Amino acid sequence: MRNTVLELKDISYKYENNLVLKKLNLKINSGEKIALIGKSGSGKTTLISLLNGTIKQTEGEVKFFKKDFKELNNIQKRKIATIWQDLRLIDDLSAEQNVNCGLLGKKSFYFAFNNLFNMCSFKKAHQYMQLCKLHHSIFSKKVNKLSGGEKQRVAIARSLIQESEILLADEPFNNLDPKLTITIKKLLLKDKDKRDIKKTALISLHRLEQLEGFDKVIGIKNGEIIFNEERSNLKKFHLDNIYESI
Repeated sequence: MRNTVLELKDISYKYENNLVLKKLNLKINSGEKIALIGKSGSGKTTLISLLNGTIKQTEGEVKFFKKDFKELNNIQKRKIATIWQDLRLIDDLSAEQNVNCGLLGKKSFYFAFNNLFNMCSFKKAHQYMQLCKLHHSIFSKKVNKLSGGEKQRVAIARSLIQESEILLADEPFNNLDPKLTITIKKLLLKDKDKRDIKKTALISLHRLEQLEGFDKVIGIKNGEIIFNEERSNLKKFHLDNIYESI
């Protein structure tokens, strides 16, 4: 039996006078690979920002590992990784330094200092960058010299190096061609191969053809969860319900 690793109870979020998320209830179990779909402005990015602690809900409870988010210790917080839609890379650092930033939660101030001054090992960073099909010629380049697709993969490699138990990703396949999208999606949905830990993923998508490989699909519309279905049970009427005005 799978354990519940993430639970939302009557979650609402209000920004100024706009109710962006409305009474969301959701349970996600260990190892589930879930796609989050909906039109632009439906609440996908807000939900992911709320889950990773960037913003706080107006009402309700968010629980990871059966604890309120604010009660998580540093070890538990390090089990949660995020790929941001706006990437949040540091332009003045190199690609390999940005990837190494994914290790900062596990390392000391000494590591952070050495990473800043290009004095620490990038062996592990290079391994993940190669998995993301990044060429060695860009490893030491400043991020502001990279293409959009290269920046996207640097951000993905930074999340992968954390070796998290839970991955939250907001449209991580932006700027990637179809072939790269398939490769990167396999990396993000792959289970960890050590111990018995199964990686749990909640990934928002913009294109419906990317649903292959996910266990479940959550449809969100106007800040409400309209459906939460096994991918194999997804029907045209589910999609019509959330994309009806397209």
